[in-house]
Amino acid sequence: MNYEPFAAIYDRWSEAAPDDIPFFVGLAREADGPVVELAVGMGRVAIPVAKAIGRPVLGIDSSPAMLEEARRAAGDLLELRLGDMRDLELDEPAALIYVPWRSLLHLPTWADRRRLFERVAASLKPGGRFSWAAFAFDHAIAARLDGQQQDEPVPHTLAYSVGDNRVDITLESGDTISLWWATKNEWLGLIDVAGLELEALYGG
Repeated sequence: MNYEPFAAIYDRWSEAAPDDIPFFVGLAREADGPVVELAVGMGRVAIPVAKAIGRPVLGIDSSPAMLEEARRAAGDLLELRLGDMRDLELDEPAALIYVPWRSLLHLPTWADRRRLFERVAASLKPGGRFSWAAFAFDHAIAARLDGQQQDEPVPHTLAYSVGDNRVDITLESGDTISLWWATKNEWLGLIDVAGLELEALYGG
């Protein structure tokens, strides 16, 4: 999937993101060891997390354009690495690995997610935490938005393929990225097969 066309408008796109920074800052402050953000993008969350904890955050992303924007914004606050999060491998076990907003939904299949969860489990130190956010699919919202042109935060169109658990986001330029949603029970199953333990589950 090509994320490069979205890098140019991502600062405007991310204005629609939830106010999740305080949550991840709180987790990072409790982390006794390395902190890692997967799908770091342009550093929207990682930069304030690094400022709050007073040490660099390792950010991994598969988009060179996103990482270049993050480097410009972050200076030496972040250690940035190009890579596929499904191939996660760290030099030192992490105390916290997190994925904000809905970035895990860029992984299209159960196998992709299982691979990631197992890599995360192998990359955490004893007592380490893995935290992520994802939206819960809502049929009413999908029916209302499917095929409709949206003007905010940038002009785009959403197209839902419910049978594939997929929503395609298409910009005016014609460039498209997709998200594949999962149910709560699917996430709980991934936790189980990876050998992780559920500490907390939030909704809202």
